[in-house]
Amino acid sequence: MTDKTVEPVRKQVLVDIPQPQAFTAFTENIDAWYPREYRVGKSELKKAVLETKVNGQFYGIGEDGTRGDWATVLAWEPPNRILFAWHINASFQLDPSFVTEVEISFVPEGKDKTRVTLEHRNLEKFGENAETIRKRLDSDGAWAFQLKKFGLFVNKA
Repeated sequence: MTDKTVEPVRKQVLVDIPQPQAFTAFTENIDAWYPREYRVGKSELKKAVLETKVNGQFYGIGEDGTRGDWATVLAWEPPNRILFAWHINASFQLDPSFVTEVEISFVPEGKDKTRVTLEHRNLEKFGENAETIRKRLDSDGAWAFQLKKFGLFVNKA
């Protein structure tokens, strides 16, 4: 670990639905929009599951039936926010003992729009690889890609 604080990764998307609907679409319909490009171990992702409660699990099920627990729900506050204990380590492997935090907030922007903001923090826990991993998480292919997929899902519905 490092004593240096690493700037969190922050990404956002504006969706054309009210806050309660945005929260529901993100959480209860996660399998409909979650990118299949992400894997569970060596298998292609078949299904994304989010247990909608504190201590619930966010996990993927691979085409081969393998389950990979990505995160644990630390805070469940519909329709405002979700906070996860993220269990993917510096090697991008599932590790239940490793925790960074990912918070998704849903803020109304007028009557029929919602700003969905994701913040991945405590990145210094990645140790000597923290800055490199932060750059990777901040790239267009990571959290930004997931929020883009979500935005496309709700804005076309």
